[in-house]
Amino acid sequence: MAKIIGGLGTSHIPAIGNAIHKGLQEQPYWKPFFDGFPPIRQWIALEKPDVMVIFYNDHGLNFFLDKMPTFAIGAAPQYVNSDEGWGIPSLEPLKGEIDLSWEIINSLIDKEFDVVTCQEMLVDHACSLPLKLFYPEGNYPVTVVPVCINTVQFPLPKASRVYALGKAVGAAVAAWNSDKKVAFVASGGLSHQLDGERAGFINKEFDLKFMESLISNPEWATQFSIHELVEKTGTQGVELLAWLAMRAALTAAQGSGVRKVHSNYHIPISNTATGVLALETF
Repeated sequence: MAKIIGGLGTSHIPAIGNAIHKGLQEQPYWKPFFDGFPPIRQWIALEKPDVMVIFYNDHGLNFFLDKMPTFAIGAAPQYVNSDEGWGIPSLEPLKGEIDLSWEIINSLIDKEFDVVTCQEMLVDHACSLPLKLFYPEGNYPVTVVPVCINTVQFPLPKASRVYALGKAVGAAVAAWNSDKKVAFVASGGLSHQLDGERAGFINKEFDLKFMESLISNPEWATQFSIHELVEKTGTQGVELLAWLAMRAALTAAQGSGVRKVHSNYHIPISNTATGVLALETF
């Protein structure tokens, strides 16, 4: 059976890609953010995952406001990056793990999750940037399964429903008849709001409490309604649902215990609170 080795969380602001492209990692504005990654890269190099299941939100490439699934899963041989123009100009396609995609899709539908199956799927910075941050040299040595969660158009899924989704995805991975090592990735957040009366909103206290809860009390955020989470994190800050799904997936790991490898929190980048977190299972 597949081995679940851990979970990774990172913000996915497009400007991060632009900073990578222009070589700005050591500039004072960017250095506190990029300094959060070397310990995580060391852990990845040691553990050598074969597959990454990426929980993320689409930014209008596949789904727009007129057609917005709550949950959608990629089942394609590759995922072509189609960045909006703010980040890295070009990136190689991400290689799909089709067998695992169908294992997850069939398992979720059997458990009464009505997911959209995507045998063709474009990806943007939400999928591409985490891999570029984890593997800055490029040529990603992993295959991927994208799991898209609606954090854009109401009605949004409740935190408890997203947690249940993550658990179900984790269970499907644990049951996958493979000897490959799998890591879960959460892409997005943390607190931020890009428009409206609260543009620029950041909630450091909540962000740090949320990141700590993923280690010690993973269901903590499920106590809040989706409207309460928007109030506490901002309209775009609800991307933290991806982090919740990632953590829930780790409950299916052998032993199901987790410990922190490394974390980093920095504000602001483009009016966004950025978080980085690596958890390993035991």
